[in-house]
Amino acid sequence: MPPRASVSEVKPRGHKRWVLQLRWVFIYEKGYQSTDTAVSSVFTKMKGVGHTNVNGSERVWDVSDYVFPPQGDSSFVVMTNYILTEGQQMGKCPEDCLSKWVIVQQLNGRKKKRTVNSACVQFGQMTGVCVKATNTCEVLAWCPVENDRVIPTPPLLMSAENYTLFIKNSVTFPIFGVTRSNLVEGVDADYINKCLYSPEDAPLCPIFKLGDIVKLSGFSFETIAQVGGAIGIVVDWTCNFDVDVKHCKPKYNFHGLYGNPGEKDQTRASVGYNFRYAKHYLENSVEKRTLLKVFGIRFDIIVQSLARKFDIIPTLTAIGSGVGIFGVATVVCDLVLLYLLPKREFYKNMKFKHTDTTIKDPDSEVASIEMEK
Repeated sequence: MPPRASVSEVKPRGHKRWVLQLRWVFIYEKGYQSTDTAVSSVFTKMKGVGHTNVNGSERVWDVSDYVFPPQGDSSFVVMTNYILTEGQQMGKCPEDCLSKWVIVQQLNGRKKKRTVNSACVQFGQMTGVCVKATNTCEVLAWCPVENDRVIPTPPLLMSAENYTLFIKNSVTFPIFGVTRSNLVEGVDADYINKCLYSPEDAPLCPIFKLGDIVKLSGFSFETIAQVGGAIGIVVDWTCNFDVDVKHCKPKYNFHGLYGNPGEKDQTRASVGYNFRYAKHYLENSVEKRTLLKVFGIRFDIIVQSLARKFDIIPTLTAIGSGVGIFGVATVVCDLVLLYLLPKREFYKNMKFKHTDTTIKDPDSEVASIEMEK
């Protein structure tokens, strides 16, 4: 009988696939470890004294004056500039208007100019009375009303650049039962008294200079101090508990959260960060207050964490999943290479081996001789 062709598949070696799988699962994804995130707490403490001299009036500002709130939270504001309105008391006074413009009216054939206030700040309740001296409306408010049209330049508290911030952070990984503090081994009282954070020289020091924080976040201190802004301090705990716990140490990163340092102020819808607060007092049995419009830098301390440790269950799960994925991947690749690619015939010839086989006829002479033997 004529020879018959048979096709057998050439099985590729599987060790390369297993090597890739092991690299991906165990080296890159670390699939042999279980993970946990931390429960954390943050305490802060500011130190530094500011000095201002405005129109011959000198004043010293300490921590209780320029930090809001003063409790040492993970989010707080340091005042760097302000507008002060002193001696306000409840009463009636003209409202404050930002700008004026002139319109022309035709009255009995004659032109007449009239001044109109285009943008008035509403600081109180209108009484319905017009004040001719200022061409504005009368309001019931804290008088005199605030005038915040001119922001002091340079910032009044440029000395804030030299303030120091102490951060105390504690984290607990409940699954692994590990508690760590950013006051790690070697960071004792003597070290804290003389250290100042530096990414290269003192990366574990928990005391930071405000000017350094602003610089590391990409901002100019004078620019952000004038109108305010926001900066994020990230405390990163990425730990591997397969080694000694003492190697679990924090890393600090700094990010400008509000605005882009390279963006022009004119393109922003709202510039800076500010708020107002008042200090009330009695003078001759009359209630008065001092109003401050505060421009400051808001600091948000953000703790992010990820701890890993060997666990047999995720190890077996990762291996099983990898085997299944590679099995499906083989089928999909074969379908693409055998039926979709332009050079699919070449792949078929490489994947399958063609052999010729001869089927012996029992009635033939050669077969009868072999049977006799």
